[in-house]
Amino acid sequence: MELTGAEIFVECLKAEGVDTIFGYPGGAVLHIYDALYKEAEHVNHILVRHEQAAVHAAEGYAKATNRPGVVLVTSGPGATNAVTGIADAYMDSVPLVVFTGQVPRHLIGNDAFQEVDIVGITRPCVKHNFLVTDVKDLASTVKKAFYIASTGRPGPVLVDIPKDITAARCEFNYPKEISIRSYNPTVKGNKRQVRRAIDLMLESKRPILYTGGGVVLSGGAAELTQLARELKFPVTNTLMGLGAYPATDPLFVGMLGMHGTYEANHAMHQSDLVIAIGARFDDRVTGNIEKFCPHAKIIHVDIDPASISKNVKVDIPIVGDVKHVLADLLEELHSRKDWQTADISAWWAQINEWRKTDCLHYEQDHESIRSQFVVEKLWEVTGGDAYVTSDVGQHQMWAAQFYKFDKPNRWINSGGLGTMGFGLPAAMGVQIAYPEATVACITGDGSIQMNIQELSTCMQYQLPIKIITLNNGYLGMVRQWQEFFYQKRYSMSYMDALPDFVKLAEAYGHVGMRIERPADVEGALKEAMAMKNRLVFMDFITKRESNVYPMVPANAGHNEMILV
Repeated sequence: MELTGAEIFVECLKAEGVDTIFGYPGGAVLHIYDALYKEAEHVNHILVRHEQAAVHAAEGYAKATNRPGVVLVTSGPGATNAVTGIADAYMDSVPLVVFTGQVPRHLIGNDAFQEVDIVGITRPCVKHNFLVTDVKDLASTVKKAFYIASTGRPGPVLVDIPKDITAARCEFNYPKEISIRSYNPTVKGNKRQVRRAIDLMLESKRPILYTGGGVVLSGGAAELTQLARELKFPVTNTLMGLGAYPATDPLFVGMLGMHGTYEANHAMHQSDLVIAIGARFDDRVTGNIEKFCPHAKIIHVDIDPASISKNVKVDIPIVGDVKHVLADLLEELHSRKDWQTADISAWWAQINEWRKTDCLHYEQDHESIRSQFVVEKLWEVTGGDAYVTSDVGQHQMWAAQFYKFDKPNRWINSGGLGTMGFGLPAAMGVQIAYPEATVACITGDGSIQMNIQELSTCMQYQLPIKIITLNNGYLGMVRQWQEFFYQKRYSMSYMDALPDFVKLAEAYGHVGMRIERPADVEGALKEAMAMKNRLVFMDFITKRESNVYPMVPANAGHNEMILV
């Protein structure tokens, strides 16, 4: 039986087990939307208010579930509005399949209404993209898109579909399997390299496990936890890796990097062996490359061979899926019947000395609310079991420092691209994936306004997200850098025309709260969390000029931190 391209599209989604798609309709995709209308019981479409938000919502869904997020937008501005979200997903290795409408084939290249070359525009920020030119290729192209997005190093894949393709007809045959000759990601690590890695790990006297988002993406948190506890090695997470190892465990030394802990950064600097797992040695971790880990040999486990020795030369590279390689490391360790590590008691004594610095200490007075205090109380009130999204800036760093993530996939933020406006739509995606879960969006008074129109989406779909706005009247991280490095010339970082967020939330049909006294913080959070079926927008009026500490200045070594 022949189906239209639009009907084939929907059947492909059903065959992939897609239950949710985020999008916004327009002329080039109306055939698809008509087909979705007829299959609404099988594929739930979430209508956002801006295409960027559709992609961020799909990212939140994907990060929370480890399943590909799916997006559908129209041609022209619909496609270009999605580019920021696509670039964000590319930087953070998020599995997405983004479908864009395109003008009919005979109009491509004619500057037709709402025509853009979205394949050309997105080529630098997708894992792969396709332009469908024959309806007979549509099903196999969709299959390839999901396969590429979710295997190897995950990432966004874009499929551009001309409108006439969605009207054309052909027989529907969805491939059960796909093979792409030029794309065969390595999953299993090299056994010889695994043995060499264990040799170094058992010999090391100052080891540290440096673990990133790849552990979360691969589902390897349990294997990492077992390995660390058996070896009794200290563990540090990157911003994207938080939750890969339990933050309340004694072996955890905190997040590392520009706003990492004193003990984590010093342990990295003084280590004689860095075991990097699913991390990419980005500039926010390394600081000045010339000063990074000067005494250490480096083992690097990553699914992407292009990431190994890209920024930092490593001694033992292991290409493979993190979960599989961690299992291989455990198997190799257990195969050595009488294995034991070198004595690292002196190393732990030194780490515990660094811990005494108490680098995250702050003073909460009775007058003005400290942002750190709000995040700590959120952690207590939610029992550390919420899904937490954030936007980008000071509030993001305080969330990372003070909400202790003990589970993977609970910390949902924009790491590589640093996208303001990510937090609220990402929270929508998480809440849709897990309707009964507590989902909190920690944001700032600048970031929340980037996609604040999604409060309308939240009302339409009754999403009971809890928004925690740390309102200091500034673009906080911009102001902090201007204080430190631009002699307090606060150029365009002061927000002197903020809306009344309480009234704004109420205008969208939600509950609004303004909290101005430290004594009211805990009670407000408890009251909000008790409203299980309502979105609550909490506007916390916080200390105006607080800074995030520790901080590694630009071009400094990762051990050269500003503490106060």
